[in-house]
Amino acid sequence: MTNGGELLRIEGVTKAYPGVVANSDVSFTIREGEVHALLGENGAGKSTLVKMIYGLVKPDQGHMRWRGADYAPTQPSEARRAGVGMVFQHFSLFEALDVAENVALGMETPPPMRELAARIRAVSEEYGLPLDPGRMVGDLSAGERQRVEIIRCLLQSPKLLIMDEPTSVLTPQEVEILFQTLRQLKAEGTSILYISHKLEEIRSLCDEATILRRGKVVATCTPREKTARELAEMMVGATLTPPERRPGAKGAVALGVSDLSVDSPIPFGTSLKDISFTVAKGEVLGIAGVAGNGQDELLLALSGEIRTAPDRVRIDSRPVGDLGPQDRRRAGLVAAPEERLGHAAAPNMSLTENALLSGAVRQGLVARGFVDWSKTEAFAKAIIERFDVRTPGAHVAARALSGGNLQKFVVGRELMQNPGVIVINQPTWGVDAAAAAAIRQAILDCAAAGAAVVVISQDLDELLEIADSFAALNGGRLTRPRPVEGLTVDEIGLMMGGAHGMEVAHHAG
Repeated sequence: MTNGGELLRIEGVTKAYPGVVANSDVSFTIREGEVHALLGENGAGKSTLVKMIYGLVKPDQGHMRWRGADYAPTQPSEARRAGVGMVFQHFSLFEALDVAENVALGMETPPPMRELAARIRAVSEEYGLPLDPGRMVGDLSAGERQRVEIIRCLLQSPKLLIMDEPTSVLTPQEVEILFQTLRQLKAEGTSILYISHKLEEIRSLCDEATILRRGKVVATCTPREKTARELAEMMVGATLTPPERRPGAKGAVALGVSDLSVDSPIPFGTSLKDISFTVAKGEVLGIAGVAGNGQDELLLALSGEIRTAPDRVRIDSRPVGDLGPQDRRRAGLVAAPEERLGHAAAPNMSLTENALLSGAVRQGLVARGFVDWSKTEAFAKAIIERFDVRTPGAHVAARALSGGNLQKFVVGRELMQNPGVIVINQPTWGVDAAAAAAIRQAILDCAAAGAAVVVISQDLDELLEIADSFAALNGGRLTRPRPVEGLTVDEIGLMMGGAHGMEVAHHAG
C-alpha cells in the first residue's frame, strides 16, 4: 500500500439524468502514487463519475478537491491543465493520419512535427511502449492504437491517469506490457484510476477499490485481499453460481467449414483466409482474437450474410455456403452478431417485431403470408421472462433497452429456437456478472441438448469456462482448434498474437 498524500477527494457527488440517478452521494479518495480501481456492473455509474473528474459532465451536488483545493473543471482542457489524463475505452483516432499527427490533434499547442516525433519516440521507449511516430494508425493493431492514446496522455505528464477498460482489446502478452508501464508510472508517483471488469487484473494491479452499485458506493476494499468471486458478488449484491457443464456425449459433426476465404465487405475490415474447422453436436468451440482480426466477417460467412461456394459451409453434411440467412435458419443454424443495435436488432421496432425478424422461420410465426402476432408476442414474452430482460413489456422499442438487457434479448431469441447450430459473437458483451453467468449457462444447456456451438469472444475467461475446444483468429486466419483442457493463458496469447506455427509444435497429450 502506498503512503502518498491525498491527490483527489470526491465528496458527496450526485448526478441525475431524466429517469435515472447515475451517481448518488459518492465519496472516495485517491492518493498520490496509488492504483485505485473503480468497480461496478454496467450502469453502476462509473462512466459518469470519471466524466465529472475529466470535466465532461458537471455534478448536480457535492464537490471535488485536488491537493486540498477546490476542483471543478468545466471542460477536459481544464482537467488536463490540472494534471488529469484519460484513456477512453473507445479510441478517438483518425485511421488515415499517422501516429504523430494523431498525437498532435490531442494537444493544445503541439510542437513542430519533427520535435514531436522525437518526443513520442523517447517517451515510448522510456515506458516500454514501442511506437513509430510515422506509421499510419489504420495499419496499427488494437494494442498499438492504445499505445498512441496512452503516449498522448503521458506527454502531458499527468498526475492522475484514468483508464477505462484498457485491456478489453489486448492479448495477454500486451496486457503484461501495459501493466509494467502502469507499475513504472506508479513508482514515479503517478496515480491511476482503473476501470475494468477483469477482476483478476484488478487483484494483481490495484491498491484500493471503490465499488459502485446503482450509483452508490457500496464498499471499499484492498482487492488482493479478496477473491475475484467475492469482488463480483460485492458488485452484484448477490451470490453468483458459476455455469455448470452437463456432461453429454459428442455426436456427429453438425457444422463443417472447409477452405473458407472471403473478402471483407467492411471498410478497414479483415478478409478470411483458408479457414477450416468442424464442430460436433454437443460441442462448444471457442474462438478468441483481438477485435478486428476477422470475427465479424466469420459470423457473416457462417450466418449466410456473406455467401460462398456451396461446399465451403456444411450443416449436417449438407452444403449451405450459397444459402442466405433464412435458408440457413431452416437448416438449423442461428446467429447472434456482436453489434446488437442495428445488426442483431432493429432499433425502432418493438421487441415483438424484433422477435419476428429472426424467429419467423423456426418458430412458425408466419402462416400463408400473414404474421401470427399473438404467437409472435408470446415468443417475445417468453424470451423476456426466460432471460430476465428488464423492460416494461414486449411492446417497447429495442432502442429503449439498456445495452445489457438488449444483449440478453437478442441472445435469448436465438437460443430459444431449438437450433442445431449456434454462432454467437461476444455473447456477454456489456452485461453484468449475473446476466453473463445466465447467458453462459444457457449456451451450455443448448450444447448439452445436442447443439453445436461456436462462441467468438474477446473474453478469455469466458471461453475457458464454457468451451470444449479453442482456436484463435489472427489477421483472418484461424489456428487449428485444440482441446481447452491443459491450455495455458500464455499459449492462448501466442495463438491470438498470430503464432500459427504453434499448433504444429504440440502433439496430443
